Amino acid sequence: MKKALFALFVVIFVAFAQDAAPVEAAPSRTSSAPVETAPAAEGSSEEVQPTCMGGGGIMSFLPMIAIIAIFYFLMIRPQQKQAKMLREMREALQKDDRVVTGGGIHGVITNLKGDVVTVRIADGVKIDVDRNSLVVEGQETAAGK
Repeated sequence: MKKALFALFVVIFVAFAQDAAPVEAAPSRTSSAPVETAPAAEGSSEEVQPTCMGGGGIMSFLPMIAIIAIFYFLMIRPQQKQAKMLREMREALQKDDRVVTGGGIHGVITNLKGDVVTVRIADGVKIDVDRNSLVVEGQETAAGK
């Protein structure tokens, strides 16, 4: 995870360093001299006005697109895959599966009724828990890593 964050910062730094252009000193507003503009091309009566923003277009959006892509592939996509695996595991629960509840209680499934699962945690001791709080024993999750 640290390597991924470091790579993200390097990409951001490089992207913004390439976009940064040297900034010329702006004329001060306290002087009474008029601001000169760049001369127009020959044969043209229009003057070119100075701009305060550099060139735009798609190049100004590339760093943001790169950041979004990096976040998607390093954070969002793996979380979606893990959530899908956990959801499939919970749908495939059956009687006599060994499970661990969200509170850390180990037990064996004795009955399934929709979202409520009956888990035997000791001889003669059964508890009803929500299906979404169960993890099959032996499988790693994000919380268990």
